[in-house]
Amino acid sequence: MVGTFWALVPPLVAIILALITKEVYSSLFIGIVIGGFFFASGSPVGAMNHVISDGFVSVLSDSWNVGILIFLVLLGAMVCLLNKAGGSAAFGKWAMTHIKSRVGAQLVTILLGCIIFVDDYFNCLTVGSVMSPVAREHNISRAKLAYLIDSTAAPICIIAPISSWAAAVTGFVDGTDGLTLFISAIPYNFYALFTLVFMIGIVVTRVDYGPMARDEREAIAEILEKKEEAKDENLAKGKVIDLILPIVVLIVACVCGMIYTGGFFSGESFVSAFANSDASVGLVIGSSIAVIITIIFLLARRVISFKDSMSSLVEGFNAMVPAILILTFAWTLKAMTDSLGAKEFVSGIVQSNAQGFAFLLPAIIFVIACFLAFSTGTSWGTFGILIPIVVSVFQGTDPQMMIISISACMAGAVCGDHCSPISDTTIMASAGAQCDHVEHVSTQLPYAITVAAISFITYILAGIVKSAVICLPFGIILVALTLFVMKKRFGRNESAA
Repeated sequence: MVGTFWALVPPLVAIILALITKEVYSSLFIGIVIGGFFFASGSPVGAMNHVISDGFVSVLSDSWNVGILIFLVLLGAMVCLLNKAGGSAAFGKWAMTHIKSRVGAQLVTILLGCIIFVDDYFNCLTVGSVMSPVAREHNISRAKLAYLIDSTAAPICIIAPISSWAAAVTGFVDGTDGLTLFISAIPYNFYALFTLVFMIGIVVTRVDYGPMARDEREAIAEILEKKEEAKDENLAKGKVIDLILPIVVLIVACVCGMIYTGGFFSGESFVSAFANSDASVGLVIGSSIAVIITIIFLLARRVISFKDSMSSLVEGFNAMVPAILILTFAWTLKAMTDSLGAKEFVSGIVQSNAQGFAFLLPAIIFVIACFLAFSTGTSWGTFGILIPIVVSVFQGTDPQMMIISISACMAGAVCGDHCSPISDTTIMASAGAQCDHVEHVSTQLPYAITVAAISFITYILAGIVKSAVICLPFGIILVALTLFVMKKRFGRNESAA
């Protein structure tokens, strides 16, 4: 079964079960167990040893993974601190006087997501912390907030030259200037660009469809949560500065932490430091500094007691337990998939058929990247498999097709990652919006598939004309036409605005 299609069966089983049962923990565990049995050729003892030793123990011993889990806990603690101090509630009240509509609140969420482009994990949790009280005030469903967060996290990171994602992509390109290639590929990264356009269109036209429409109708009718803020005396002491200053400190500290790990303070340039940064360690450094400064600041302001600030650390950890569990299961499932040779299987298919695809190659690479990222839950792993293949096929023969195909790989990886229940970015978006994970996946899926279909068509055109000047307007027109049709069929009345 190693190096064959069977390598992709465990994650596909887990994903299908999660979507059918709406229960993610058991679904992921079943996928992990199937992977263990496949690897051990049906031996129960061998399967158990593989799952535990090469699965759970291995992924929880990985320094990158541990750093991300610590970052999650620290962000959970910070959110709890801001809630107890009343900063979140005060920001929500301020937003009610400055952000007048649901449309405005959603556009501000998108804008903030675009501003925080350095890392997708950081983006998801920070935007979720800031915009959750605003979303509650304007009765925006948690599923819609999670969609807005998820649709700005990876898509904006994959088109930002200074981001952890740009650093990852450039690291997979040998024999050429990776950063220059990344910048050249941005206009062809259709899924990321069209997702941003589509998301703004959905918000402005006030149209939702699929399961999201149901959640939004329920959210619009719900007004009881707003009364909860008056129950705690501490909330009256909170001010907007109690949320804004800690978040600003968090952003600055995390950026500094990332460039520190890349050698910026040892003489490296800012861009070079980002390209060589260790995002996991940098985010832990930044969030640790931010939590300490936040505690000192809130204690000095006397809006929270020392006892409450310490209990927030525990409560923040408890709040992140679901996300930590899902991430651990997802990482372990990926370890099972890797051990079964999924990378080698996909790599063999692409390499053996690449030269025969001609102008359809970008569209086909996009689909393969979508499927691989959806099955494994990782964009970066997909980059690592497909980008070196694309470079080896086109380098020195057709540079423009190489740029388009690399863009298709990146776009497909983000698309599959966007759709997958076992994606760490999707899990983070659910945690940031405090939304049930499977609910987030099921409500987001119709939107992601719509944009993926438009991107696929545009990549066919790109393979023919090889011009972003033609392809981008064409794709944006398709997005606009799609929104027009959806508005005619599913449009809500103005009371939903």
